[in-house]
Amino acid sequence: MKRVRSTDLAIFLAIANHRSFRKAAVELAVTPSALSHALRAIEERLEVRLVNRTTRGVALTEAGERLFDRIRPAFLDIDAALDDLDTFSGQPYGKLRINAPRAAAKLVLLPIVSRFLKAHPSVEVDIVIDDALIDMVSSGFDAGIRFGESIAADMIAIPIGPRHSFAVVGTPGYFEGRGRPQTPHDLKDHVCIRFRFAGGAFYHWEFERGGIEVEIEVRGPLTLGDQDIMRDAVLQGDGLGYLFEDQVRDEIESGKLVRVLEDWCPYYPGFFLYYPSRRQLPTALRAFIDFVKAERDRAQP
Repeated sequence: MKRVRSTDLAIFLAIANHRSFRKAAVELAVTPSALSHALRAIEERLEVRLVNRTTRGVALTEAGERLFDRIRPAFLDIDAALDDLDTFSGQPYGKLRINAPRAAAKLVLLPIVSRFLKAHPSVEVDIVIDDALIDMVSSGFDAGIRFGESIAADMIAIPIGPRHSFAVVGTPGYFEGRGRPQTPHDLKDHVCIRFRFAGGAFYHWEFERGGIEVEIEVRGPLTLGDQDIMRDAVLQGDGLGYLFEDQVRDEIESGKLVRVLEDWCPYYPGFFLYYPSRRQLPTALRAFIDFVKAERDRAQP
């Protein structure tokens, strides 16, 4: 088996990261055809197929997956070592890719990123909205935003943004002729708008009071996969919704929506910024982590 150069591995890594010749070609500033020929030459030198080409894109072979898993951490360390030189310039720069669910991006991440970019104009931030749980590292992200219980044990997690609470809400018109639920179990007698995760599972509404935790599998004719659309549906009178308090605070205060079961919806820590537990972090990521921590410290009494 003939040896390959680091540039060859970089070509393979770009293709494996994107699972697309077209996207990898954009990253490397070459044509997809040239990239395909380069990969074929690499496979011939290694005498092993790394990629299966399909009409929809590319898929790694078993050998390709193994090579990808072995060389990706090394290239990340190289990138981090080069980024670490940024400290000598006195200003972090580079691109930061963050994966976040839509609600977290809107309620927490975007406001912080906006302030961060004003403080660090040499950094670019790419926020990718994705409600599904993914392997952040293999998908090429520097960091992600999730609830604490959704974060893998090999990640470092820090709180980002304020505490949050959910709110069960409906329009005044919805409650006409209906009793208001006094306990979560009363929801079985109500029309509820269900939320479906990207993976297909339904979200069970979660409640807690006095140390008692309850999960309710609500029922209703309408199912949605986006909380902003759920808010719109609630405002139309389509049923009760289970939404972030911050999403509906103004509507509650104005009387457009009525909140119920408030004593069953306590505050909880909220979202976390999580990232790989690597020793070397890109300076842009390290600067963002420090910024998030500083904002959290300022917010604490």
